Amino acid sequence: MEIFLIIFATIFGLLVGSFLNALIYRLPRNINIAVPRSSCTSCNKVISWYENIPVLSYIFLRGKCSGCDSKISWEYPFVEIISALAAFLIAPSSLSAPALLNFFFFFSVYSCFLVHFIVDLKHQILPDSINLYLAALFLLVSWFSHPWTFWLIGGALGLGFPLLVSWVFYLLRGEVGLGGGDIKLYGALGFYLGPIGIMQNIFLSCFLGALVGIVLIATKVIKKENPIPFGPFIIVVGAFQVFGESWFKHLMSYIP
Repeated sequence: MEIFLIIFATIFGLLVGSFLNALIYRLPRNINIAVPRSSCTSCNKVISWYENIPVLSYIFLRGKCSGCDSKISWEYPFVEIISALAAFLIAPSSLSAPALLNFFFFFSVYSCFLVHFIVDLKHQILPDSINLYLAALFLLVSWFSHPWTFWLIGGALGLGFPLLVSWVFYLLRGEVGLGGGDIKLYGALGFYLGPIGIMQNIFLSCFLGALVGIVLIATKVIKKENPIPFGPFIIVVGAFQVFGESWFKHLMSYIP
């Protein structure tokens, strides 16, 4: 049964990865996620169902559109493969309600983190719809697993502290130091991480962002005046906080 669930979860991850590709492309462009059907971004050829099979279609098409031969980004199969890997790592061990709910929760969080990470890198925005979904998911889980003071103070700190810092920065420099999407993401994480966890995330993500920024500027990869998307740093730290213990235990279960 466990092998079957692992295989099913991995295939499910591949399919969801294909959907995440659609979100990554459509959300920052304000395109409806349901319609119209997917099409080539170069020639607008509608993609047939057999051209939309995760990973396999990319291989059979040799990474090119069947209509105009324009290259298909490697990002598409990459997202599908790492989504399958994530689903494999958190596959449920049984068909019990707790195991299935646990899988749904962690895979949902992974999916939101991945969409946020790539969209912010490419477009420097964190879609409100993803932040709202994360906030609702985290609040629901914390509601049943922690006292109300845990998630309420955590959410308030997640929203309030970065907002205060950003406001002070604006008063001193006349510039927006932290985007609204970043602040909302902190707030959503605060519901799940609680007051101590969210403050750890705020300081560690700021430290990581500053460190990476210094390295990129020193190596002349970017110029000092170029903005650096901050969401990925929040997500990297948040991923360790949310998934670290669960994934480590899962990996250890495969070691004799």
